[in-house]
Amino acid sequence: MLEKKPWSPDSIVDYCKKELDWKDKPMICTKTLYNYIDRGLLRVRNIDLLLKPKLKPRDKVKRRNPKRIMAKSIDLRSKEVETREEFGHRGIDTVIGKHSNDAVLLTLTERKTRYELIFLLDSKDSEAVKEVFMKPKNNYGELFGEVFRSVTADNGSEFSELSSILESLGSKAYFAHSYSSWERGSNEKQNGVIRRFIPKGKSVRGIPLLSIADLN
Repeated sequence: MLEKKPWSPDSIVDYCKKELDWKDKPMICTKTLYNYIDRGLLRVRNIDLLLKPKLKPRDKVKRRNPKRIMAKSIDLRSKEVETREEFGHRGIDTVIGKHSNDAVLLTLTERKTRYELIFLLDSKDSEAVKEVFMKPKNNYGELFGEVFRSVTADNGSEFSELSSILESLGSKAYFAHSYSSWERGSNEKQNGVIRRFIPKGKSVRGIPLLSIADLN
């Protein structure tokens, strides 16, 4: 049928489900049909398809880190965050040093002004990330939720507790999709500038940068 009409496998399965000639006959689902094509069990090849859709990830991928399943997706951010109309929405990331035992830079980029905060951490873990936010909380008090309205992170393990940390401080955390660094474009661009001066393979420890105690 693919040879006669420019139909996708999904269209063919849907057509057969509605066609009376196929009523009460064994029927495979779209995913199974694509699997047959992938495994070379049919004359049709992937290159013959007009467009192969992106299927939902397998359950085992969803279970990779249960802590982040409950976190808010970047898709749930308000319009003001996307349009940069409102101050206080930030992107967060870490810049690693020479090796796993080296110090780590944590960057916070404010989306509206592009103002950058850089902190020097002793380790790349959730406890170190939590410590970063305690100092400004003490300084800003009730205004913390306006200065840090939201923070958007990637899915790194150091941000596994970010949602609970910020929620306790009156802020919100959002997570970008995996392998979608462009969703935190401002933050990634600033990290690229940092890499001009601290290229990969160069030690971070000992560089005179802003520490947590310096934030007033």
